[in-house]
Amino acid sequence: MTKIYLDNAATTKLDEEVLNAMLPFMREEFGNPSSIHAYGRKTRTAIETARKSVAKYLNVSPAEIFFTSGGTEADNMAICKAIEAYGIKHAISSKIEHHAVEHTLVTLEKEGKIKVSWVNIDDKGNIDLNHLEELLKNNSRSLVSLMHANNEIGTLLPIKKVGELCEKYDALFHSDTVQTMGHFKLDLQSIKIHFVACAGHKFHGPKGSGFIYINHTVKVNPFINGGAQERNMRGGTENVYGIVGLAKAFELANEHMDEHQQHIRDLKNYMMEQLKSNIEGMDFNGETGENSLYTVLNCRFPLHSDAEMLLFNLDIAGIAASGGSACSSGSNQGSHVLRGLGIDMNRPSVRFSFSKYNTKAEIDSVVKKLKEMFAVKVKA
Repeated sequence: MTKIYLDNAATTKLDEEVLNAMLPFMREEFGNPSSIHAYGRKTRTAIETARKSVAKYLNVSPAEIFFTSGGTEADNMAICKAIEAYGIKHAISSKIEHHAVEHTLVTLEKEGKIKVSWVNIDDKGNIDLNHLEELLKNNSRSLVSLMHANNEIGTLLPIKKVGELCEKYDALFHSDTVQTMGHFKLDLQSIKIHFVACAGHKFHGPKGSGFIYINHTVKVNPFINGGAQERNMRGGTENVYGIVGLAKAFELANEHMDEHQQHIRDLKNYMMEQLKSNIEGMDFNGETGENSLYTVLNCRFPLHSDAEMLLFNLDIAGIAASGGSACSSGSNQGSHVLRGLGIDMNRPSVRFSFSKYNTKAEIDSVVKKLKEMFAVKVKA
């Protein structure tokens, strides 16, 4: 049975060039970067070279890039340390954020450290900018945390406009950019933003690698104590081969972005057309046009007697997809994002997400299998 992987928003296949860049640091170049001898100097140089490479593509200073274990750590660091450093008592976010953001804010509110306001969103997941401005106007020195692209429905945030509003009302701005890093050109000098987060495994890099960008105007305390690593901002021996792999994956993603964007966008549009043509009552969650993440397509299928078995049956057929965030796969509560949009939870929704490795032939196979599944047992 041929297997088809369409869950790239959860994680991506490691690029062969990335693996080759990592291997020397998994074998012979094993020194501790904090050691002063030749072994340590070699790995320290590799880390700083990676930092410079990442910074170049974001148009920032290498001193503003701090390597982490991934996006969740970066999000937690930005939120917790900003609130601590600036004595922030009010945060603004949305009910469809990744749990790395939502759960962190809710926990801080339960501890009595902040009050959280949830900005209004429409049924496609778009932020109500007027409501955001109202919240900013009525709450001085807030922290705003809004993701650049929703990981389940793909709706994009007008990140520059949000940054301008935050600057106008003297708010700190953090954005979870995990789904857009490596997929969109991000010139952070042109955005009024203080923190962004990245996870290497979302663009064919290794798991367990990531970084946080902290604007040089912001001063926060370390998130992990116990060492002077990452310029005293994150204690612990660095994940050298993970950092090297992340930087190589980021380089490849940025250098080949235009061709990959076109290829993946064409696959997404083709799948939408084929599903609409072959399955009656087919619909989509979130934005699907220019205001959407081109790697994600969240499909809402007709009512079906086997709705709860749809993902399982796809898996049995060798097709990997998701019902929501992979980080919440152990939960049986359904997607908090779709609930937040008021989507009919009785209708089965599936997130298909694409990469440079997917093909049109794979889309044809998936559509064919879905057509078979919905040819019978569709509820009236």
